[in-house]
Amino acid sequence: MPGLVIVGAGAGLGASVAARFAREGLPVAAIARSQAVHEVAAAVRTRTSGQVLALRADSTDRAALHAAVDVAVDAHGMPDVLVYNAAIIQPDRPGELSTQQHLDAWSVNVLGAMDAATYLATRMTRTGGGTVIITGGMPRPLSRSTSLSLGKAGVRALTRILDQEYGHLGVHVATVTVDCAIVPGTDADPDLIAEHYWALHRQPRAQWQHEIVHSASALA
Repeated sequence: MPGLVIVGAGAGLGASVAARFAREGLPVAAIARSQAVHEVAAAVRTRTSGQVLALRADSTDRAALHAAVDVAVDAHGMPDVLVYNAAIIQPDRPGELSTQQHLDAWSVNVLGAMDAATYLATRMTRTGGGTVIITGGMPRPLSRSTSLSLGKAGVRALTRILDQEYGHLGVHVATVTVDCAIVPGTDADPDLIAEHYWALHRQPRAQWQHEIVHSASALA
């Protein structure tokens, strides 16, 4: 059964998204640069009894990322869904980071998403289409989070660019914009946010949305 590939499968939102799709019976391939991806996969399997494959790759290493995706495709077939959830989340103000530090953040926040999406979306078009969802945020730029604000602005632009490129070929490209700090047990619980990813994937083509914003009043 076609499944989910999630890049940036951490213990918070990434794990919740993986679990949401696994509960529907979709096999999941979880990709992250840290060894902790194996713990995330084990936790998702425990929560859902789903089929979860853990793979290690840095989203900024094109060869490694493509190799991990290829392993996922070999194991589960061409996925219906790609979720890109990798990001560098750090406090920094204008002028504090070096050029290289900004480039490093941009590489994870934006370029990794473009690389993963183009690598899979092109093949999705040959198998009837699919869904590409990128985790967004920072709808209002903040000077205390300069690199993240720039990166999430890039994600919003990238989503629209990818939709122009692949939407008419049957690939639903969207972003879930997280407009709050993620805190379990609140209205910003990662399991609640994960519902948006599933809802976007299930939307009929005539009703496609390209952005859902999740706000939490207590944390905004």
